[in-house]
Parts: sequence; structure tokens; C-alpha cells
Amino acid sequence: AIPNVKLGQERYLTVKKVPSLNRWQDISMGRMEILEKLIENELAKEADYIFCLDVDTKFYGRWGVESLGRLVGVIHPWFFDLPRFIFTYERRPESQAYIPAGEGDYYYTAAAFGGSLEDVHHLTKTCREQMSIDAANSIEAIWHE
Repeated sequence: AIPNVKLGQERYLTVKKVPSLNRWQDISMGRMEILEKLIENELAKEADYIFCLDVDTKFYGRWGVESLGRLVGVIHPWFFDLPRFIFTYERRPESQAYIPAGEGDYYYTAAAFGGSLEDVHHLTKTCREQMSIDAANSIEAIWHE
């Protein structure tokens, strides 16, 4: 159920249902292609920004215009303020998601991200392409953030 959200004049909230899948990993990975195609086929001339939020995302404060950046991500709450050696980055060099030990600055959650259509399109297309390469090599990243 989507709550009735009061928006300002000429502001619209559109909810897109996505197919249900057996594994949350498939849902997380599948959203990249869904967003890529949505931007290409429906939103290119309709919006300036897009945000993808998990259905169970709960907000405890205001989400305002300060989030309107080219590419916006949320630091994963389990890893906020922890040293990067604890981050669950993909450490297998054969994966396209590989991040070597000692690299990487933050660990972002896939539960909330967005930004300008152009930048989110580039992000989602790149993620989809890289996951396809891994899938062709029978590799699935340890996490899907």
C-alpha cells in the first residue's frame, strides 16, 4: 500500500510495480534493467530526476530538494561510520564488481538512490552490463548493493 503523499503544485508521484521474484538478489539486480528501460522509454522527456526506493523504506525525516543531485546515494546503515576493511565489497578479482582491499570510500545501500535521468541511466546501464558479464561467467557478486 502506498500512502497518500501530499505534493506541491505540478509535482507528481508515480508508483511502478515490478515483478515479484523468488530471491531478493534477483529483484535488486533486475531493477537496473527496469530503471534503464523506464528512463529510455517513458521518462526521457517527462522528468528531470528519478529515485528508486525499496518498498519497505521508512523515512523518519523530511526528504527535500537537498537530495536533488546528479547522482545521490545513501550510505548503508549497517556500515555507517565503520572502517572500510569491514565493508562487504566483492573481493573476487574475476567479478566485474571487484573492489581490491584498501580501496573504496563508502558502502552504499541499494535501498535508496537516484539523481538526474542522465546519470541514473548511465549507472543502471553500466550495472546491468557488468552483471550480464558476470552472469555469463557464472559469477554473482556476494552482495547486490
